[in-house]
Amino acid sequence: MIDARKLLNEHISKQASLTPAEFEYFFSHFKPLSFKKGQVVIREGDKVDHEYFVVSGCLKTFYINQDIKMHILQFAMPTWWASDYDALYSQTSATVNLDCITDANLLSLSNADREKLCREIHQVEYFFRWRTNRGYVAAHKRLLSFMNNDAKTRYEELLRLYPELYNLVPKHLIAAYLGVSRETLSRLYHSHKKNVM
Repeated sequence: MIDARKLLNEHISKQASLTPAEFEYFFSHFKPLSFKKGQVVIREGDKVDHEYFVVSGCLKTFYINQDIKMHILQFAMPTWWASDYDALYSQTSATVNLDCITDANLLSLSNADREKLCREIHQVEYFFRWRTNRGYVAAHKRLLSFMNNDAKTRYEELLRLYPELYNLVPKHLIAAYLGVSRETLSRLYHSHKKNVM
């Protein structure tokens, strides 16, 4: 069984220095949640007032367009954070969905508690600012990759950055993340396999 307190402490400690008492106070604001594979955490149209730290499992943030085509914005694995951040920060309804690819254990933190913790503990504010900046940079890089790289390059980039995803996530979801068909993904997979052998 993964120790959620220990995992969050190790995660925070990489960027922020909290005393043991500060961390215990910080951790006391989180609520543990368990979800089954396929369960929805956030549905488009929901009011969003929490963000989620992934303790175990894998989630996806996605959008379904008018043609009923799924576009995956993010996968979230252990020590990653997930929510509809636009809805969370602007207090509007969710425009994306968040659900579980596998069974998942999460720690939930409300928007109000995060703001309170940031006011009370400077290092917590520093951590969340660092995390937001990092998320912005990752989203920026992904957008540039979509604009400049072909499917093969995007696929190889995904494998290089997140090698564990390929065994964890069904192939049709990886295809949706890359913006390619399942058939194209299959070709990319076999071509890549041939090149690394």
